[in-house]
Amino acid sequence: MKTYSIAIIGAGPSGYFAAQALQNLETEDQKYSIDLIERLPTPWGLVRSGVAPDHPKIKSVSKVFEKIASEPNFRLFANVELGKDFKLSDLQEKYDAVVLCTGSSIGKKLGLPGEDLKNSISAADFVPWYNGHPDFENFEIDLSGKVAVVIGAGNVAMDCARMLAVDPKELDETDTAERAMAKLHKSSIRKVYIAGRRGPEHAAFTAPELRELVHLEHTDVYFNGEEISAAIKRASASGEIDKHTASNLEAMKTVAEKEKNNLERSMEFLFLHAPKEILGSARVEGIVFGINEVQGDKIVDTGKTVTIPCDLVISAVGYESLPYEGVSFEKGKIKNADGRVNKSTYVVGWAKRGPSGVIGTNKSDASDVVALLLEDLVEPKNSGDITDLLKSGHELVDQAYWSRINAAEIKSGEAVGKPRVKATTFEALLALGKN
Repeated sequence: MKTYSIAIIGAGPSGYFAAQALQNLETEDQKYSIDLIERLPTPWGLVRSGVAPDHPKIKSVSKVFEKIASEPNFRLFANVELGKDFKLSDLQEKYDAVVLCTGSSIGKKLGLPGEDLKNSISAADFVPWYNGHPDFENFEIDLSGKVAVVIGAGNVAMDCARMLAVDPKELDETDTAERAMAKLHKSSIRKVYIAGRRGPEHAAFTAPELRELVHLEHTDVYFNGEEISAAIKRASASGEIDKHTASNLEAMKTVAEKEKNNLERSMEFLFLHAPKEILGSARVEGIVFGINEVQGDKIVDTGKTVTIPCDLVISAVGYESLPYEGVSFEKGKIKNADGRVNKSTYVVGWAKRGPSGVIGTNKSDASDVVALLLEDLVEPKNSGDITDLLKSGHELVDQAYWSRINAAEIKSGEAVGKPRVKATTFEALLALGKN
């Protein structure tokens, strides 16, 4: 029997699904020893720090992760950082294969004048802040203004807009970070625009997210009904509308037709609005949009502009991977061929394909890449593992340690009617695991 040692860097969905793919392919003759390595003291990646707190059903995938972690061939090494505690080359020497599941954590820039003004921020900062990511404990956002603009036409943009537009009381029973809840309860934001440069038929939202908007109790949601009808007509002109687009447009139409209640809070979708400039002297005061139109299969600038006074701009136009030593990057991703970086190193998830797909997309992605990995395996190295690389006294978070952190957060949440109360600093998280 052969046993191969596999290191997976990054304990988000792609990392767990890569581990699962290996577990599913074990045979009596070929086994895999899997070490999942994570920089934070907490695993689960975007399931913990990216999924909107008011979407608890999506977070239930963590039960799958815990089942994967319970297998005897799995070990968690959290609070261990690539580039600080070890080099990629160190792992490549020790393990038979290394799978990079490091994700994309840097928000893409808009490249606009005024983008660096105070209160012009990225969703890549805002989302982990309200989700309690320890790197964002000191993140600053000013919610004293009345109007916010979110730039982007995907689910991340919608999450950001919804978190600002709903009555904070609707979030009291979620696991939104306490630091964020304190700010949101004091927020003066009452109007939130979501702007995309293309038409409704091109939006990357998903229909379930759109359909949820009709159930917001304290927020009116506005789509331009005529604009949606025009988009349906355009999409139909070239033949049958694809399922995703049809579902999206139908959901938008439903929201557009819902009776409005002249509520104090509102969300408004602006399509064919391309950001040109963020206005302000010391901080955000407004944003200039160029008005586009659809001509055939092209988006064309009409030359017209509109200025929207606002107090906050959040860009949600995509993510890029954080570069690190040992691999090449291009266009914000790790350079790879269908997931193969070289004959012993592989990449899965956003770091491979860019920020696309939903959590489940990583499962098929991981299966495909693991199949390549198995093709490349030769004889096991038997050269040790990450424990040989860590300094004596390193505060290692293993599965048992993480289970104590997890249990403590859940217990704190039960006392106040929440799924959990998150610890939001490295120190607080590590302290929970010691109790």
